[in-house]
Amino acid sequence: MFASLIALALVQTPIVTIPLGKKPRQIERPRAPIEEAGPAWADACKGNSGWDAPGPPVRIHGNTYYVGTCGISAILITGDKGHILIDSGTEKGVDTVIANIRALGFRPADVKILLHSHEHIDHVGGMSVLQQATGAQLYASPTAARVFATGAPTADDPQAGLMPPFRAARVDRTVRDGEEIRLGNLNLVAMATPGHTLGAMSWRWVSCDGGVCPTIVYADSLSAISRDDYKYGTHPDLVAAFRASLAKIAASDCDILITPHPDASDMPARFEGLRPLRDPDACKAYAEAKGKALDERLKKEADPQAAAEKAEDQQ
Repeated sequence: MFASLIALALVQTPIVTIPLGKKPRQIERPRAPIEEAGPAWADACKGNSGWDAPGPPVRIHGNTYYVGTCGISAILITGDKGHILIDSGTEKGVDTVIANIRALGFRPADVKILLHSHEHIDHVGGMSVLQQATGAQLYASPTAARVFATGAPTADDPQAGLMPPFRAARVDRTVRDGEEIRLGNLNLVAMATPGHTLGAMSWRWVSCDGGVCPTIVYADSLSAISRDDYKYGTHPDLVAAFRASLAKIAASDCDILITPHPDASDMPARFEGLRPLRDPDACKAYAEAKGKALDERLKKEADPQAAAEKAEDQQ
């Protein structure tokens, strides 16, 4: 009786067969998943935030990848009609950017659009080389476009004279605040954020992994840094624009914050898993910290002696 029941069950159970010569469909693993590649990046870059120090690529989320160096971010966003790359790093750092794109299994020639954060040599010095390597078009803010044309910061840049010029690059299209950059299934929103430089841009997009679709913000440096003889207090229009930029970042939808210098948004700790990658308050906290730094800078300019005494008390 028992044997009869087993035989009946075998007859009623469908048997799945795989045709000879064919293998079961393999589910593709994410390329450089942050769970593995993040700690590898943190280990490779530990104690080294040099502009050109090479580090491995990291998949931040979905179709968004970190392909920059240990000290300078470059962000690759992949799409069905080609890819978008934000920032090049220095001319030397481009070697790491291109190597990381290839290491992920993507072709540099499939990068179709190049975008920028701010127009300084450490972030866009390699843009001309990257144009030649990829054939991509460079989109820039109107002010940054003037800098790309010569490779030298304009006289109204707070850091003019502090950095050497870089190789000029061809700008194919100018981009203004609120404009949408579309490429196939990719859609990035431009956010003009003058402050650190006059032509600085930040970017916002949604990156999906399955049904999880956080909003990612690549927020510019927004640091009140300048040459010694520059006074922000004598440039009220720039200070007003600076504060508007901070308010824009604070008010933006923002689940994952990335910055041109990874240390500025604690990316090493977040890559290593020591802090959450996603933080809906990260952009607000970033803008608040940069705003306080701007306030301190203005106070120091207005009363340098009091600022010096305060610094001594804090030591």
